[in-house]
Amino acid sequence: MSKDFLAPDGQLRCGWAGSVPEFLPYHDHEWGYPVADDQRLFEKICLESFQSGLSWRTILAKRENFRAAFAGFDWTRVARFGPQDVDRLLQDAGIIRHRGKIEAVINNARRAEEMVVAEGSLAAFFWSYEPGPDDQVPPQTASITPQSIALSKELKKRGWKFVGPTTCFAFMQAMGLVNDHATDCICRQKAAKARAAFTSPAVQQAG
Repeated sequence: MSKDFLAPDGQLRCGWAGSVPEFLPYHDHEWGYPVADDQRLFEKICLESFQSGLSWRTILAKRENFRAAFAGFDWTRVARFGPQDVDRLLQDAGIIRHRGKIEAVINNARRAEEMVVAEGSLAAFFWSYEPGPDDQVPPQTASITPQSIALSKELKKRGWKFVGPTTCFAFMQAMGLVNDHATDCICRQKAAKARAAFTSPAVQQAG
């Protein structure tokens, strides 16, 4: 796939943004911009877990269904889900009916509760894995990085599931921990500006 896509407005975007129509608004308004909201971070790590082995198009098309099924990804509610909820979700045609992934979201909600107690917020934890200036890789050249490997390892150590290094890097790209917009993409500078105005929750927590 080309690294650049000439959008209908005549401006270049990342190549993947032009592969299907629904990707362009997601690319332009969400992907790569820094996120500090715990619920959005939890939602994204869960959706990336569901994507494992599938396409993001499949997950994006079902995102509202996932939100309805998992209580808006309010982890304090999802953590209370039990076997009957698993059975209910396995019958829900609006989501991906994969028992392991469904059970992983419930498990990860419980681990998220523990993380907030230990770290103050999910954001403070996740943003502590933001690459430093010397750790940047050229845009759209990597599927894993040392930081995503380290994040995956620590999440697994804390009992999280379906959080491999590739899943973690996709999460980091989407939530703005790295600016992986293509060099010529019009959104690269927009994301860079947003990141420059953003104070890392990890820094705030440390302060």
